[in-house]
Amino acid sequence: MKYEAPDYSDEGVETFKRTAVYNKDYMESITMHGAYENNKIVGVIAMRNNGSHIALFFVDGQYHRKGIGKRLFQTVLEQSTADELTVNSSPYAQEVYHHLGFEDTAPEQVTDGIRYIPMIYKKNTYDIASLIT
Repeated sequence: MKYEAPDYSDEGVETFKRTAVYNKDYMESITMHGAYENNKIVGVIAMRNNGSHIALFFVDGQYHRKGIGKRLFQTVLEQSTADELTVNSSPYAQEVYHHLGFEDTAPEQVTDGIRYIPMIYKKNTYDIASLIT
């Protein structure tokens, strides 16, 4: 919540918790990958819609700027068969997604108190190879 919720209204925080984090059906519908250090989870990326939409993407603040998010995203690129990946980025993560190659598809929006920027990543073999090196 430290990086996702600061820009949300109380309604947005409750919506996020109710529809994602504490929603068993939602959590069972996503494919999740984790990054670990000494058996401690330090990052997670979750996909839905058959690997074409990033549902959740978080890295522990102590591990920011160490390449963990990039490696998690690389895992998704390698496993997804979709030509395009979408995400509804929080305002906090917008620049992170730009750095990964995403482009905004619409201006910032608010739905049920959740602020987000719709974004898209168009996959090609060059992009995947550049992330691996």
